[in-house]
Amino acid sequence: MFNFKYYDMQCTNKKLHLAKSTMLQVLTNFPKRVISKTVWILSLVSLLTDMASEMLYPVMPIFLQHIGFSIVLIGVLEGTAEAIAGLSKSYFGRQSDLSGKRLPFVQIGYALSAISKPMMGIFIFPFWIFLARTIDRIGKGVRTGARDAMLSDEATPATKARVFGFHRSLDTLGAVFGPAIALIYLYFYPHNYQQLFFIAFLPGILAIATTCLIKEKKLQNKAAQVANTNIFAFAEYWKNSPPEYRKLLVGLLFFALFNSADVFLLLQLKANGLSDTAAIGMYIFYNLVYAVSSYPIGILADRLGLKNIFLAGLCTCVIVYAGFSFHQPGYIYGILFALYGLYAAATEGIAKAWISNLVNKRETATAIGTYSGFQSIAALLASSMAGIIWYNVGAFATFLLTSMATILVVLYLSLIKFK
Repeated sequence: MFNFKYYDMQCTNKKLHLAKSTMLQVLTNFPKRVISKTVWILSLVSLLTDMASEMLYPVMPIFLQHIGFSIVLIGVLEGTAEAIAGLSKSYFGRQSDLSGKRLPFVQIGYALSAISKPMMGIFIFPFWIFLARTIDRIGKGVRTGARDAMLSDEATPATKARVFGFHRSLDTLGAVFGPAIALIYLYFYPHNYQQLFFIAFLPGILAIATTCLIKEKKLQNKAAQVANTNIFAFAEYWKNSPPEYRKLLVGLLFFALFNSADVFLLLQLKANGLSDTAAIGMYIFYNLVYAVSSYPIGILADRLGLKNIFLAGLCTCVIVYAGFSFHQPGYIYGILFALYGLYAAATEGIAKAWISNLVNKRETATAIGTYSGFQSIAALLASSMAGIIWYNVGAFATFLLTSMATILVVLYLSLIKFK
């Protein structure tokens, strides 16, 4: 006699076994396919390094004013530092592509940034501060193109945004932990800024050690036979780059020309009466929003299109800078910083993912480095110009100009068609 109960039980067990096997297969394959071990390690290294840098970043404008830097000199310092970083990004990105190697550039770059932190705590002379900031930015320039190329190599064109978004999420978590440590420290030791530079050295050392866990893939790169490049490699690459890459960069660089350093947002908070603690707290909140939203926005960009999400991010930027143009109550600044976090999540990682999809795989580090080279020259002009406008006209003009320029970029990129 046929046992229906036994048959039903066997079918149920088979279905459960099949469902379990399918679920395990999905959970096992998904991280390998999208977020690889290399992406995890690079993201963790960035988290530690950003923790060290961002422990100091919100404190830097306050510290510089404390030791006698004017608002104009702060703008020049930040702009010059970013210009040096950009030029070195282009040069070392090209060197990475020509040599077919990534990891040595990543390790040396993170080491230079770590060394620069205690330097700023030793002396407070303007020349020494410039030198320390320069070493820090050169370190960023050495590693950025090679690191971003490694991230790009770990993704497919359909998953670029989420890979870069995941990296930005962990990177930006460092910008949450770092200022939080600074906030706690300054609560117990107010105005004792110099000790923070030595504390920031510790996560930098951990970042260098973590890079030893990365195993580099061997690259088959015929471009390695080409003659050595020079510091102005970004200008040379521009001439030979794909037309769509140049179209995109025109819009990105015009935006960068009017997008001043974030220190001006913090200075605006101070100018409107917020305490050091409140200013750093706002900055932590901004980075928390940025960190939490980068990966989901990256997934959304892979589905809806990089251009669509990038334009949405720029529209958010218009609102933020228009809001900062006027005196606001504290809670409005909180809303604006939340929107600013969404803007950053929708643009910074997305821009690199977009660029890497427009160029040859063997030229990824050069393409991103070239973008960074031009961008940092624009940053030098933007931050210097922002300081001058702020000093002569007022903060409202500085932020309103950025808002209006961003509207023009949105219109330009909306009209340009990309494959």
